[in-house]
Amino acid sequence: MTLTKSSLQTNGDSYPTRTGSTDPNLQAWVDEIARLTEPDAIVWCDGSKREANELSKLLVASGQLIRLNPEWRPNSFLARTNPKDVARVENRTFICSNDEADAGPTNNWAAPVKMRAELRGVFAGSMRGRTMYIVPFSMGPLGGPISQLGVEITDSPYVVLNMGIMTRMGETVLTMIEAGDPWVHTVHSVGYPLVDASGITRPDVEWPCNDDKYIVQFPDTREVWSYGSGYGGNALLSKKSFALRIASVMGRDQGWLAEHMLIIKLISPEGGVFHVAAAFPSACGKTNLSMLRPTIPGWKVETIGDDIAWLRQGEDGRLWAINPEAGFFGVAPGTGETTNPTAVSTMWGNTIFTNVALRDDGDVWWEGLTDKAPDHLIDWQGKDWTPDSGRTAAHPNSRFTVAAAQCPSIADDWEAAGGVPIDAIVFGGRRATNVPLVAQARSWKHGVFMGATISSEKTAAADGIVGELRRDPFAMLPFCGYNMADYWGHWLKVGKELGTNAPAIFQVNWFRKGPDGDFIWPGFGENSRVLEWMIRRIEGSADAVDTPIGLLPAEGALNLDGLDLSKESVDQLFAIDQTSWLAECDLTEEYFDKFGDKVPPALRAELASVRYHLKD
Repeated sequence: MTLTKSSLQTNGDSYPTRTGSTDPNLQAWVDEIARLTEPDAIVWCDGSKREANELSKLLVASGQLIRLNPEWRPNSFLARTNPKDVARVENRTFICSNDEADAGPTNNWAAPVKMRAELRGVFAGSMRGRTMYIVPFSMGPLGGPISQLGVEITDSPYVVLNMGIMTRMGETVLTMIEAGDPWVHTVHSVGYPLVDASGITRPDVEWPCNDDKYIVQFPDTREVWSYGSGYGGNALLSKKSFALRIASVMGRDQGWLAEHMLIIKLISPEGGVFHVAAAFPSACGKTNLSMLRPTIPGWKVETIGDDIAWLRQGEDGRLWAINPEAGFFGVAPGTGETTNPTAVSTMWGNTIFTNVALRDDGDVWWEGLTDKAPDHLIDWQGKDWTPDSGRTAAHPNSRFTVAAAQCPSIADDWEAAGGVPIDAIVFGGRRATNVPLVAQARSWKHGVFMGATISSEKTAAADGIVGELRRDPFAMLPFCGYNMADYWGHWLKVGKELGTNAPAIFQVNWFRKGPDGDFIWPGFGENSRVLEWMIRRIEGSADAVDTPIGLLPAEGALNLDGLDLSKESVDQLFAIDQTSWLAECDLTEEYFDKFGDKVPPALRAELASVRYHLKD
């Protein structure tokens, strides 16, 4: 079954022209999904600007997108989701490995055979009355040695538009697949058919979705199936589902790493060039750090990626990384002229905003964009809003989708096919106590221990109580596609292969609070001071003191010139309370015990070392 009728029309001509693929496996798969979902039409997407324009017109005409004032925000749009479809749904995210032990205790596991039967039940007829779009995409530069290909089948034109920004999407990828390149299968439906099994029709809604949701990864067969949600990573299957959950398994099997990490290039006043990959949980400052404007003279930061990194050992023995994405899907609230002027400049146009507020002049606004809120807005649910409304105008997890190429700080080598060499890896979370501003790992093993024991407060990007503390090892808790303890073991194995070529590892905490409950460290651009110390450590020109939890800056080694920080505040930033840390060691042991004998002995040895030195 191959339907060719298109819902896209240009100048009266049918568009696009492709009606199938010469690759028999791809064509058979498309036919199989079409038989299951029963769409009215099939469109093979080519990734062109014309296609994006036609989809935009289609969505505006249906009321599913609002075109923003072109004088303020050219070629930009606002989408409002169903209030029940605003975030990742981790309790409905499944890792369906053949062996349950491969999923581990931090993932939801379901038997593949049983889950496939469930999925066939909900996907049956799910695209009736809709168009099925075939979206071929590349994660990473086309043809690069670290890049991977995928195809998403979706019934959401909103998803197609976003995929066109977030990936290298289009005809060239189909040509590569037809030439024999491997690819990952991903299928998505909003779960809102417009025609029922009896042929009775119903009108579409502004944000079609379904209360019943599935985000399912089959790591052994490299497949993703997503049903019921049109939001973000639930529907843009190139992102967390492929680029982290599936890719982490591919990396395990093939000897590389798929990580929830930003990548930046640091240029020192002497002209030295360094590349840093950093892992932070969602909404903990990744985008701000990826577009940092240093406050200290002579330093420059350039952006390579803001969210995901794929890392592989190069021919020179070093660790090389790419940003597999082509765009930013960033959290809007808290992104403003003060906190991240580079991100604001990036969104000058050609941007899709989701769940932010609409100004009376046809532009957008969210909390943190400006210090003062407008007198009147239409909020993310389409309701009138004023500063006295007693609720936020934008959803806490509202987003912007924009091409990385528009970023003023984008590095000239951000699309280098082979990636960039990584000099340092940074782990961070959001901790009010205990964890110092910065610490360097004594070894790769100690660095893996740091990454494995990261804790952070929950954010609006994930289900749960905002502010509740949870373990988030490597910032990969929701995204690791296999047993987390095996993942730690894989990191140790990669480090052993790298040997003396391994990057230095650091841990940071921008969020430590003083007795008054306020943040001690000013953060944002001042974080460049911490990066400077890291680079000087790599160069061998900055001193450190050895402590039970790692190497901390020696007195005077961290550049604090011009900061209004008292000695007492600086001491608080680096204070190590023996009692609190020993209690944290007990909690870490409890956490490790969840994974039983799968925890690498090297990590238990690191824990024992921390305990020993704390008691010393």
